[in-house]
Amino acid sequence: MSNLENQSTIDAVLGHQTTSKSEGRKIELPWVQRYFNVAGPLVMIIGLGLVMAIFEPRFFEIANLMIILQDAAIFMVLGMAMTLVITGKGIDLSIGAVAALSAVIMAMLIKDVGMNVYLAMVVGMLVGTTCGVVNGLVITKLRVPDLMATLAMDVIYRGLGLVLAAGTVLARFPDPIPFLGRGHVFGVFPVAAAIGLLALGIGYVLYHHTKLGRYAIAIGANREAAQLTGINVDRQKIYLYALMGLCAAIAGILLTGRLNAIQSTAAVGFTLHTIAAVVVGGTVLFGGRGTMFGTLVGVLLLSMVTNSLVLLRFQFFWQLVAAGVIIIASIASYAYLQHRNNADARQDE
Repeated sequence: MSNLENQSTIDAVLGHQTTSKSEGRKIELPWVQRYFNVAGPLVMIIGLGLVMAIFEPRFFEIANLMIILQDAAIFMVLGMAMTLVITGKGIDLSIGAVAALSAVIMAMLIKDVGMNVYLAMVVGMLVGTTCGVVNGLVITKLRVPDLMATLAMDVIYRGLGLVLAAGTVLARFPDPIPFLGRGHVFGVFPVAAAIGLLALGIGYVLYHHTKLGRYAIAIGANREAAQLTGINVDRQKIYLYALMGLCAAIAGILLTGRLNAIQSTAAVGFTLHTIAAVVVGGTVLFGGRGTMFGTLVGVLLLSMVTNSLVLLRFQFFWQLVAAGVIIIASIASYAYLQHRNNADARQDE
């Protein structure tokens, strides 16, 4: 099958528009339904900004805004790959353990073996990619559901990290690791944030201009139809999880640089925070549709909420409550609009 025919079939699978059977024509969705996935979080950000302008003007100081970006950087990297994975109707619950394991191995090579820092970082990224490939193989070859496979692998990777590091904390690394994690460009803009934005930019290209993105959309929208177009679904799933593992390893390096230390129990909350940001940003949890810009908005929204609660001196537990409320509100809104869209489509028939 030619690339043009393949793309045409994929476009038919995606279902961005509904078709009236009685009239045999495509019906454009209302603007609010097509762009709510991004507009919703943006409205929340604006509302939060207005509240903070009244109660805590320090929120808008350049130094604080840079802190928000630095806090969001790791989740930009993770969110890029998670957007593709979820769009392909998958999910990865092992990213925190992969990040910690990759960083621990990198740290041990630097501290215990004396390996060159740059080479050690490459090894760490290879470890993360390998973990992602293993996840993909377990899912595709052993036919274990994505949720259960990555949950089990999370335990395995976390255990390997504990065995290797023996519970110790590895600290004080040479450049460029601290620079990547907490350095600033021209003394102002966080290096980690620049890396996060670059990752999302690469993700945008992958999503919209490569087979990896197009196939992920097709698989998430309709796996059976994607197979009929000639897409090797298993191979594409392995590619997606390999990318997720690589991004988890990069996140582990950034975390190590941010703290200038790492231990095997680090990055415990990465999974929930990343999935929350991606879903809040408008990526459909059950696959078939996602947006890199929405992921950026979702990451910034959650980072802003956390920062706001810190400035307002709320306890850490309220940050969890706020994040949960935002997730439920976002998913409920998307579900309502989808239900309304389906009802309108049935009426048109």
